[in-house]
Amino acid sequence: MSRNISLLSGKKDDKNSLFGKISVSPNDTSDAQLAGEYNLGVSTIHSTKSFYDFLNEDFKNKKAYVCTGSACMCRGTQEDVTQKLKNKLGEDSVGEMICLGRCYENSAFYYDGENYSGDDINQLDNILAGKHKSLPYTMKSYSETSFLVENEVFSSFEDFKELLQNCFETDKDELINTLKDSGLRGRGGAGFPTGMKWEFCKAQEAKAKYVVCNADEGDPGAYSDRYLLEEQALKVLFGMVVCGYIIGSKQGFMYIRGEYPESIDITNEALAKLRELGLLGENILGSGFDFDMNVVEGQGAYICGEETALIASIEGRRAEVDVRPPFPVVEGLYKKPTVVNNVESLAAVAAILKNGSKSYKSIGNGRSLGTKLISLDGFFNNPGLYEVDLGTSLEFIIDEIGGGFNADIKAIQIGGPLGGIVPVDKLKSLKLDFEVFAEAGFLLGHASFVCIPKSFSAVEYAKHLFAFTAHESCGKCFPCRLGSTRGKEMLGSAIDNNQKFSEELIYDLLETMEVGSLCALGGGLPLAIKNLLEHCSDEFKPLMEK
Repeated sequence: MSRNISLLSGKKDDKNSLFGKISVSPNDTSDAQLAGEYNLGVSTIHSTKSFYDFLNEDFKNKKAYVCTGSACMCRGTQEDVTQKLKNKLGEDSVGEMICLGRCYENSAFYYDGENYSGDDINQLDNILAGKHKSLPYTMKSYSETSFLVENEVFSSFEDFKELLQNCFETDKDELINTLKDSGLRGRGGAGFPTGMKWEFCKAQEAKAKYVVCNADEGDPGAYSDRYLLEEQALKVLFGMVVCGYIIGSKQGFMYIRGEYPESIDITNEALAKLRELGLLGENILGSGFDFDMNVVEGQGAYICGEETALIASIEGRRAEVDVRPPFPVVEGLYKKPTVVNNVESLAAVAAILKNGSKSYKSIGNGRSLGTKLISLDGFFNNPGLYEVDLGTSLEFIIDEIGGGFNADIKAIQIGGPLGGIVPVDKLKSLKLDFEVFAEAGFLLGHASFVCIPKSFSAVEYAKHLFAFTAHESCGKCFPCRLGSTRGKEMLGSAIDNNQKFSEELIYDLLETMEVGSLCALGGGLPLAIKNLLEHCSDEFKPLMEK
């Protein structure tokens, strides 16, 4: 059935996402009309709508939304934020969103199409009157050769035009070889070589191919994609266009999470300007190459960060994970060859093609090459977004870049809710390196830093991770859907009712999730829980059966 929906969605309109139309369909009548246009049952439209938090009628009736991400939770700011919003807007007018990308100062909330944080909660009268804007945050590169946080190598529409013209005059295989030689890998977690992915897709014979940017940055604690979309949008969009040129695609999609309204607006403005300048559309720069792209706005589903769920979402299906193989480069969007890349991966392409592969691969070590964006939360004295060389020691990141901590910290979860939890005594023995982290039993992932203070219970944090996974699971596989729920219940009963749990049982549960889950949501969660059980055992032992 899902295959039929994919094919029908692409056959009717492969340039405008069916999901985008479903998201703005206001009632049953318009749902039925949309279903008729696509030769789908109206139950398919209703099924899709029921999957997403933001399309729930109760959710849409709220006036403001409080961030419930890990960083804000650990900082302990959100109860006060919630109460102040309720006092101003009404008891039933405040909902929740999971991470608004304001982890550098916490106290985050969403109101009327904009995100706020820090002291903004004390400016509600001005916010409601449209007279207040948030203060900027720190953005800085600590790399000798910046590829992402810079405005000299590639930052203007003229830079875009000049480099694109150079690419049109260069053999496609040479462009791919430059990317392969650079060592650029996916920055979304899997770490697959970018040039190789493009090469595989280019080799496929098909009537249509697609380029998709995975900008559904849902990892609480991470705001690197938000930075790139709002401050370096042309870098990301250039990566999309040149990918389309190389693989032979005419259409791209930017899937941006709805929790980032400013990112969506800025990206759409940049796309409009590119079309105006003839850098998107038909016969770009007289090359005979046609390419355009559209923004698809996410509706509150973390699972859409998984590439097959994201593809399902664009097609108008429930965002459920698909079994692989086939991989998207063979059969992806609308069952056609598709490149899906993370925002940071795409943003690095411009400077690599302009400066050459050696400038990139000379940074880092082994397979972890180039630079990496890191997101430091409000427990650092110098919170913010930084670009650093891969291979940089965590000691330098914490003490020199972050300026140390402003509270007593027991551990840091690095790499989002599925990332490893590193105890404070092991932090300074690590380097920012994908392989070094893996060998030490952790995961670098998005390189977001969420500090867990000594005052915050490790058991509560583990319960929070189980609850997050239970809420965000697509529900397709039992190990993730049921395992996360059982884990949440097990720890909840221990905390609330002092009901002891079996150490053997929780490890069996984690093994089942790790081995049996279809994707990294259920399969990745056990790493963080195991880290907590190992390094914070003194907090778990009193709650376990003897």
